[in-house]
Amino acid sequence: MAAPFSIDDGRFLVNLVRTAIGEYLSRRREIDPPADTPKHLLDKSGVFVTLNSTKPAHQLRGCIGYPFPTDPLAVATIRSAIEAATGDPRFDPVELAEFRERVVVELSVLTVPDELTAREPVERAKEIKIGQDGLIVGRGARRGLLLPQVAPEWNWDAEEFLSNCCLKAGLQPDAWLDKGTRVEKFQAIIFEETEPSGEVHLKEL
Repeated sequence: MAAPFSIDDGRFLVNLVRTAIGEYLSRRREIDPPADTPKHLLDKSGVFVTLNSTKPAHQLRGCIGYPFPTDPLAVATIRSAIEAATGDPRFDPVELAEFRERVVVELSVLTVPDELTAREPVERAKEIKIGQDGLIVGRGARRGLLLPQVAPEWNWDAEEFLSNCCLKAGLQPDAWLDKGTRVEKFQAIIFEETEPSGEVHLKEL
């Protein structure tokens, strides 16, 4: 990462996710960053909040975020948290009791994406490190993003990762081989809970 984030930062941000979602689900109120927010967590940064259900185990329940550093990290975390719980179009909104009892939080703080530099699109796969890089694929108004943890979870190689990111963008799976398709990569530091409101640790990919 461009700037270090400690496990204490991870605990703070994951707790911020929990507080933001709890307040919104119970009172329909978007909180502000608390007064004790560390100054560096108010710097602009991309972030994604992923919610996973523990029953059944590790079932995705929502994932929303900011790919680019357009907002202060703490603010983007709060808004991503609320949207992951209530605004992911793939899922029904999370209920408060469900969130408290069966949902674990995963938070990814992103680096600024960089466009792949390969002269020929067929060489793009060689620039991707599975378990380290996430991808953004775009063409025209279509854009798809996959976090670094997705490829190891599905046991994809670099070409499969590129193809699935194209599909996420609503493109053909081989669209990454077209010079008109923009491909960017980024890295992330990932914090996750061991159980709902449990200990927070760094996720190893």
